[in-house]
Amino acid sequence: MRLYIIRHADPDYANRTITPQGHLEAEALANRLASQGLDRIYSSPLGRAIHTAQYTADQLDMDYQIEDWIQEASLMLEDPSKGQVCAWDLDGEMIRGEIPVTTHQDWYHQSPFDSPMFRQYFHSLVQESDRFLANHGYVRENRRYRIVESNQQQIALFCHGGFGLIWIAHLLEIPIPMMWSSFFLAPSSVTTILFDERSDQWAVPRCIGLADVSHLYQAGLPVQPSGIKANFY
Repeated sequence: MRLYIIRHADPDYANRTITPQGHLEAEALANRLASQGLDRIYSSPLGRAIHTAQYTADQLDMDYQIEDWIQEASLMLEDPSKGQVCAWDLDGEMIRGEIPVTTHQDWYHQSPFDSPMFRQYFHSLVQESDRFLANHGYVRENRRYRIVESNQQQIALFCHGGFGLIWIAHLLEIPIPMMWSSFFLAPSSVTTILFDERSDQWAVPRCIGLADVSHLYQAGLPVQPSGIKANFY
């Protein structure tokens, strides 16, 4: 199985949709995905994800299914210099300079991620991820997935930058604060997770493409910086 974890196109947050530039991105993305084919399409319930997914659904003459759990996370922190910020926007210099190194299992034990909100959100995401993957043939047992039914489908999920980083980090066993500070999912970017089957019993998620924006280059469109808080060039 291949999962395509797709951040929505350039967002118009105020109007809960995508910008005119975002519509061009979504069209370019649909052309790319149509050329390779998809078996299933899922979307967050938020407008900017739905309006991005609609282009691909129309291009492939497919329906999409809403998955509430892949909507954007609501995880806010108090930044000493900036006030309230999304957790994934916390300055990398703080994460690497002031917060002790953590693992993928204990990251929410360290301040400023040690409030119950983070633990509860992460545990809920893991449960929903397990449910979703089990419905597609892969049942998690500790750190790997038992193959109940081998799945050769290509599945697109239209979601969000913060959520996408958290889910990718969980699947790949990367500490989430390091994922937040070290990686960026550009608008309309595609991250490909292959469920790598080296035997007929077990599969392990493997990233074979992170935040790919080749469809934008092919269409002559610029990469938008939504989510980058400082220099972008």
